[in-house]
Amino acid sequence: MLAEMRIQGLGVIDDATLELDPGLTVLTGETGAGKTMVVTGLHLLGGGRAESSRVSAGAKRAVVEGRFAASPGALELADEVGAEPDDDGSLIAARTVSTDGRSRAYLGGRSVPNGVLGRLAEAQLAVHGQNDQLRLLRTADQRALLDRFAGDPVAAPLAAYRGVRGEWLEVVAELAERRDNARRLAQESDMLRHGLAEIEAVDPQPAEDRELVGQARRMAEADDLRDAAETARAALSGSDDGDVPGAVGLAGQAKGLVEGSGDPALTELGPRLADAIAVLADATAELSGYLDRLDADPEQLSRVLERQAELKSLTRKYAADTDGVLEWAASARERLAGLDTSDEALAELACRRDGLATELAEHAAELTAARTEAAGRLAEATTAELAGLAMKDARLQVGVAPRPAGEGPVLLVAGRECHAGSGGVDEVEIRLVPHAGATAQPLHKGASGGELSRVMLALEVALAGSDPVPTMVFDEVDAGVGGRAAVEIGRRLALLAQRHQVIVVTHLPQVAAYADRHLVVQKASGAGVTRSSVRRLSEGERTLELARMLAGMEDTDTGRAHAEELLAAATAHRDADRAASEPADLAQARSRRAEGGRTGEASRRRKVAKAG
Repeated sequence: MLAEMRIQGLGVIDDATLELDPGLTVLTGETGAGKTMVVTGLHLLGGGRAESSRVSAGAKRAVVEGRFAASPGALELADEVGAEPDDDGSLIAARTVSTDGRSRAYLGGRSVPNGVLGRLAEAQLAVHGQNDQLRLLRTADQRALLDRFAGDPVAAPLAAYRGVRGEWLEVVAELAERRDNARRLAQESDMLRHGLAEIEAVDPQPAEDRELVGQARRMAEADDLRDAAETARAALSGSDDGDVPGAVGLAGQAKGLVEGSGDPALTELGPRLADAIAVLADATAELSGYLDRLDADPEQLSRVLERQAELKSLTRKYAADTDGVLEWAASARERLAGLDTSDEALAELACRRDGLATELAEHAAELTAARTEAAGRLAEATTAELAGLAMKDARLQVGVAPRPAGEGPVLLVAGRECHAGSGGVDEVEIRLVPHAGATAQPLHKGASGGELSRVMLALEVALAGSDPVPTMVFDEVDAGVGGRAAVEIGRRLALLAQRHQVIVVTHLPQVAAYADRHLVVQKASGAGVTRSSVRRLSEGERTLELARMLAGMEDTDTGRAHAEELLAAATAHRDADRAASEPADLAQARSRRAEGGRTGEASRRRKVAKAG
């Protein structure tokens, strides 16, 4: 729910705060006072397009802030982007628009991309205006509306259909590519096979080229390495004839001297010298092994150089080193598996395509059946609402039919070729029978502006139970409507407000009379500049505002009496509708309060008549 909204520097509104409550709130005001700017502000909060022309003259920027009593989904979004809810759990969203056209979005005190506010609006806010009436004329939007009404019975098969459709399209595209590019694919296949055969013949091993470099260096420098190793071993072991002692022998002598000294301070060194002798002996043995290996195969250098040449022939063609060559081979094998253009491979792929097509057709048929069932319920519910909107002989028809095959993917469903779009194979068309004996016509042909307004409202009331959005905004949804139809529109908006927070911008007193609270946009001119503010009306002020809306009669007793009568009738309707949906004890209490109010109002009107 939208608990509060503040607008600064937007159009003619200099600075205004709207405190909003559950139920039905109406917003009225004279033409040009700035009612539309409130809706514009809501669009901005919902991530809508920002226009610098909307910034007030003389202002540096326009600012719109909204405080939402956040839903779990909104709080999850806030956590995702690092936004912080307020202490009371509400979430503050803001949007600024500067005179140079730059726009900034904020959520929970954190700067966020504009799309984040759009995601927030999807869960919290739905704004309906005359543009929505135009969208209602489009077939794709009519199908989306039906799906929204149907809920899970359509959503489940639609999700299954889309999953299989994606796989089916991939197989269809792959089969077409293999058939259409058989020659090119065959050439690529031959090239890959040749490369793999060449690599497999050499059989490179991971990091083999680096290991061979080390081996070749050691073998090329074998004489120097041998001299160094022999000298080091002699230094450790001594000369072969024993004339020159080595480090091992000298360490042994030192050990014998300290152990035989009889001095405890010297004998403590014995174990440490023993450890040194062991280390020196191990090093001597390793040097001997190194010399044995160095002399093991005099022809090894030639074999290493030959192997290096073999590996180099691969690294020149396929990659910079043997690891890269092995990666190329793995990628080539994977690609080769997808390039099989043999008759057997094509037949296997075609069989898979046909199996997926059969499965997809089953999901499409299930989706069509679910939509057809929901279409009947939507038509019935909306027709019943139209009867209460001064269109008692009008009927709404919601047709579901397969979309004929044309451009794009074609799917055979129940023996008929259909266009397999992302939303199924169905076309949905809403048709209106405006009066008895009339022919059903598509909305764009059979509905006037006023009728279209009522059809849209009837649809919204029918969808109220399946729409999760807590706040609904209607911008002059009553355009082109008057008389009895206007009264019924107000009554239906009040019914809708039993399940949603409803905010309505209206110019009709019959609609405004049904409000739980009434806000008015007032303009004031000074120094050649018009500025507007928004304030909440008391009950007495509501009567004057309704009298003004009726015929500019706020200064006459007749106008006020008419406005009071309109308010009393709207209150009676609203209480009766609420009672019908409440438990019996609450309904009786509300009925007693309403009857008392009507009795008092009738008494007051009689006194006014006598005084006149």
